[in-house]
Amino acid sequence: MATETSDGADAGGVSDAGGSADAGESATDEGVDPYVRSITVTTVATVLGMVAGIVAHFVATAPDDITGVLVLVAAIVLQFPIYQLCGIDTSDFGTKDQLYVGFMTFTLWFVTWGILMTAGV
Repeated sequence: MATETSDGADAGGVSDAGGSADAGESATDEGVDPYVRSITVTTVATVLGMVAGIVAHFVATAPDDITGVLVLVAAIVLQFPIYQLCGIDTSDFGTKDQLYVGFMTFTLWFVTWGILMTAGV
């Protein structure tokens, strides 16, 4: 049939026993599927960045107030226990992963706080 691959599986990959077994083993070894891990890390970093920007807007008295930066640092540090609660092993985070978390949180914090200060909310 035209929709079958050379090993006899459907082209959709649903019945591909070799590929799904490898993916299942890697997900079981890590505890969380790599795709779910990346979505979780990105979502938590961006949401906490926005929350940190909103909190900084209400806590800091001026743009040069150090309290806004302390809120950002707290949001970055708070993420790692959240990842562990989600089943993500943070001991596997390398420098690149930690920089990614910090950068995403900083970016959303900066944009959110900047918009709120400019809008005069």
